[in-house]
Amino acid sequence: MRMYDLINKKKNKGELSKEEIEFIVEGFTKGDIPDYQMSAFLMAVCLNKLSHEETAYLTIAMANSGEQLDLSKIHGVKVDKHSTGGVGDKTSLILSPMVASLGIPVAKMSGRGLGHTGGTIDKLESIPSFSTELNSEQFVDNINRIKMAIVGQSANLAPADKKIYALRDVTATVDNMSLIASSIMSKKLASGADVIVLDVKTGSGAFMKKYEDSLALAKEMVQIGTLAGKPTYAIITDMNQPLGRAVGNALEVKEAIETLYGHGPEDLLEVSVILASYMLLGAGKVKSADEGRELLLETIKNKSALDKMAEFVRAQGGDSEFVYNPELLKLASIRYDVKSPFDGYVSEILTDEIGMASLVLGGGRATKDSKIDLSVGIIINKKLGDKVSKNETLATLYASDDEKRKEAKKRLINAYVISKDKPKRPPYIYSVVTKDGVKEI
Repeated sequence: MRMYDLINKKKNKGELSKEEIEFIVEGFTKGDIPDYQMSAFLMAVCLNKLSHEETAYLTIAMANSGEQLDLSKIHGVKVDKHSTGGVGDKTSLILSPMVASLGIPVAKMSGRGLGHTGGTIDKLESIPSFSTELNSEQFVDNINRIKMAIVGQSANLAPADKKIYALRDVTATVDNMSLIASSIMSKKLASGADVIVLDVKTGSGAFMKKYEDSLALAKEMVQIGTLAGKPTYAIITDMNQPLGRAVGNALEVKEAIETLYGHGPEDLLEVSVILASYMLLGAGKVKSADEGRELLLETIKNKSALDKMAEFVRAQGGDSEFVYNPELLKLASIRYDVKSPFDGYVSEILTDEIGMASLVLGGGRATKDSKIDLSVGIIINKKLGDKVSKNETLATLYASDDEKRKEAKKRLINAYVISKDKPKRPPYIYSVVTKDGVKEI
């Protein structure tokens, strides 16, 4: 095979075989195919698209390009969840102990955040002495013993994806549905779980701003998972405002724990429960998502999910006292209330701007080498549809630096649109995508 011929074939709208796509991925990963030829191929893909089969072949080839997590020694059906990202998204910290407390193993590899807040790994490091660096033996042992473990993502997981994405980023080939879906799913397949549940965000704080685009991405990823032989479900959830009320690492851990106590925000609980219910469904624990919902809510009532969270923290070296007393979590010393300049209703929240306000405070990474301040963040007091009076608190900033606090305040004020008319509140959950189709919620 020659790369020239394969570029030409895709340029002329031909469909590539499994062997041809494997040749491209393997050759580029090893350095045998140069950047300029891969760039030409990626542009041909953007112009002429990939079929569902081609997308699945590409995903599996990228998943096979590096090490794959071997979970065969873990007893039971292993489940994992992935989010396309959003502001205030801390569902992994809630659904993992809920699902694990029901005896379903949750084997999760998570990355560090690059952007407005830290990733799940960063958030967990708000708990003193907590370690996300387990070797494979410890990882497997923890899951068999307590049914959950969360560790940092291996650097050699789907290396083809990392190399291809770096090229897409500088060649205007990022916004192709097949390439986006294969990038996400290659890492999920390499992570070794038996069941994959996807939280696909839509709205002002999501990668996909329009519902139609989020739905298309969800369908593509479910198709990939199905063709790879993995039960895969995608739930499309709202990101037109932060999820829950906390944005920032220690603040989000605190809110997650409060949710396990039964005192969390309604939207955060609902999104966590529907994602977890499909994890239970995929694992064969329940016959329907509704049955799963009842079991999961019971884990909140009887505190078994809270106790599982404490057991998980202890198993990874952390102090479980912080689970039973989240007020101990360290928060930044400067606490500042941002007031509304008008009377009216919150009609729109520019969620990306809330995220940027958190980044300005130091709660996220502008570059991969940036150091996160785990103690800073934002508590959202007013959400979409809420009535607000002039000088009433919209949000509370936690800052370690007054100059950063001033800049974050400006961004936060600009993120809120106040109008005289009460808007319709967006739903928490829009639809569920399975191999059988789309179910509106």
